[in-house]
Amino acid sequence: MNRPLVSQRERLPARHSPASVAPRISRGLLKFFGHYSDSYLTRHFHTVRLLKNSAPKTSDALPLVVFLNHSAWWDPLVCLLLSRRFFPKRNSYGPIDGAALGRYKFFERLGFFGVDHKSPAGARAFLETAGAILRTPDSALWITPQGEFADFHARPVLLQRGLSHLTKQVERVAFVPLALQYVFWEERLPEILVGFGEPIVFDAHRTLSPIAATSLFESALTSVQDHLADASARRESDEWETLCRGRAGTNVFYDAWRRTRARFRGEKFHSAHSDL
Repeated sequence: MNRPLVSQRERLPARHSPASVAPRISRGLLKFFGHYSDSYLTRHFHTVRLLKNSAPKTSDALPLVVFLNHSAWWDPLVCLLLSRRFFPKRNSYGPIDGAALGRYKFFERLGFFGVDHKSPAGARAFLETAGAILRTPDSALWITPQGEFADFHARPVLLQRGLSHLTKQVERVAFVPLALQYVFWEERLPEILVGFGEPIVFDAHRTLSPIAATSLFESALTSVQDHLADASARRESDEWETLCRGRAGTNVFYDAWRRTRARFRGEKFHSAHSDL
């Protein structure tokens, strides 16, 4: 079982200290890195596909927390693509291991902030920074509350309790579950499958204990993951919306031969192996 990010017995600040502020994002660096990230994904994956009718539906007036399963190294790059696609007017932020941030300082300019997972002080600092972000207009916080890499199909889905404490940091906030799955279908390169769940809104009238709130979030994320897994197994093209398309085919030499053969036969050349 995952170790709780915050112990129930700790007294947590209901408000941030004045020194807590959202990280400063460099628009120029974020735009450059976003284009690089999209290009990097298309070189290593066949497609990024969204489960139809699952696009997030949230009010721009509410601060937003997107919480997702954590199954691969690619998760931050996928989240960057999704943030630009679905929340272009929001400033997106995400926690990252403090030691890793020390090695890649430029991540701070992209909206990442360091977290120490091993101490109560680190948990408090996370909540202070997260609260400052959520009180910043047009903000979105992206987090992987499993706290470690976990297989997509592993059940039960267990989340750290730090996520539930975010419900107390602002007057009103929306939580949106997000499932990401990486699968091989019918091409040489894998697919990235994406599915959003219905938003869960917390306000002053919705009070749940940390245990109850965590259970609610775990159930919501499990439901989205199960729905995504079922659709993935069916492999029906009309169930998906393609967000971006990468490479197809086998290799440059074999595809060149296939293209030449199709030309002589008067056929249209398709590098992909199937309609998917």
